[in-house]
Amino acid sequence: MNYQYLTLRTKDRVGWIEHNRPPINAFNWEMLHEVSTALEALLKDPKVRVIVFASAIEKYFSSGAEIRTFDRISIKGIKEWISTCHGLVSQIHQARKPLLAAIRGIAASGGLEIVLHCDIRFAAADARLGHPEINIAFIPTIGATQALVRLLGRPRALRFLYEGNLVSAEEAHAMGLVDLICSSDRINEEVQAYASLLAQKSARALAAIRRTITEGGTLPFDEGLKIEFESALKLADTKDFSEGISAFMEKRKPTWD
Repeated sequence: MNYQYLTLRTKDRVGWIEHNRPPINAFNWEMLHEVSTALEALLKDPKVRVIVFASAIEKYFSSGAEIRTFDRISIKGIKEWISTCHGLVSQIHQARKPLLAAIRGIAASGGLEIVLHCDIRFAAADARLGHPEINIAFIPTIGATQALVRLLGRPRALRFLYEGNLVSAEEAHAMGLVDLICSSDRINEEVQAYASLLAQKSARALAAIRRTITEGGTLPFDEGLKIEFESALKLADTKDFSEGISAFMEKRKPTWD
């Protein structure tokens, strides 16, 4: 499929979804739908083991939704926008491949929201991140309210959304908003190197880890244990598990199914 506002590429079993709508990667309806379509395509591609959200534009990961999208929009239109956004959140949460983020430049509003649902977030040293929706009397609509309270805790999440400021990569790291800071000119290479390491591991095991943490981590402890129990049983009945044991015993590198 040809994408108007995205660039898709694959290297060493790592699939990259790069926002590419100059000048500031603002989301309109078409771009929002394209992200969902591209993600689904990479999730279904057996040659892709890890997926990275990134930007083809150096100074903007994404500025969020294009404001004119909401000019004189009806309540019906807003409902459709929010429903589409929440569909993307569900798609990300149900994904069975590791999802990484390479954040360069400004990541604001919906642009930041998507990466909040990723597993590991890399930020360039000069990146700036924030949720300024309060300044137009609105709130995030791609699940940031739920992601932030889980990432930052209630007090920090409230302050972050109340104040609506953009924070530096260093501040974001201290808050727990991003996991690693990279040099601005090396971030894509560093993310690719890390993703390539993950791509060498068992796809089934990666999927099981993501499910037990992403789904189980939001449930009561005993319910989470049930998901762990079920996932471990399924893994034990796979070729990958047998191969992993054999390779360990024979002191060789495993070959995954």
